[in-house]
Amino acid sequence: MQGKARPFATHKTGRDGKVLRLVPSPSTGVHHLAIQVSDLARVEAFYSDVLGLSILKRWDDDQGAPRSVWLSLGGEPTMFLALERCDGTAPSPPFRSPAPGLHLLALRITPDDRARWETHLVAHGVLVVHRSAFTLYVQDPEGNRIGLSHHPEAF
Repeated sequence: MQGKARPFATHKTGRDGKVLRLVPSPSTGVHHLAIQVSDLARVEAFYSDVLGLSILKRWDDDQGAPRSVWLSLGGEPTMFLALERCDGTAPSPPFRSPAPGLHLLALRITPDDRARWETHLVAHGVLVVHRSAFTLYVQDPEGNRIGLSHHPEAF
C-alpha cells in the first residue's frame, strides 16, 4: 500500500460489543534524556551551576562512586536529564556534524532573557558557538550540543 497513509487503529470492537485495545496508548511526553559523560562532576557543574538545572537525585555505583545525576527539566510530571558516567571518551564532533544521531538538547528560555543568558554564559567562560534568531547554541564540557531557545514561543 504505497503512497497512501493507513489509519492508525488503536481499538476495535469484539464480537460481544466490548472495545478491545490493539496497541498501547501514545506517549504522553518526554520522560527523560540520558547523556553518557566521562567527567560526571565537571558536566554536572555545567548543567547545574551554569544552566541552573536543579539536582533531583544522585546515584552511586556498587563501590559507592558517583554513577549518575538527575537534573530537572521541569514539566509536570517532572522531566529530567540523566547524566550517566561512562569510562570511555568520545571525540568531540564539530558543531554541525554530518553524522546522524542526536543533534542537540534545546532548553526553553524567554525572549526577554536571551541577552541576560548570553552575558551569563560569557561570564562563565562558555562560548556561544552559533546564534539564530531564536536560539543560542553552546556545547557542554564534553562537546554535547545545547540550545537555549525561545522558538516557537507558543504552539
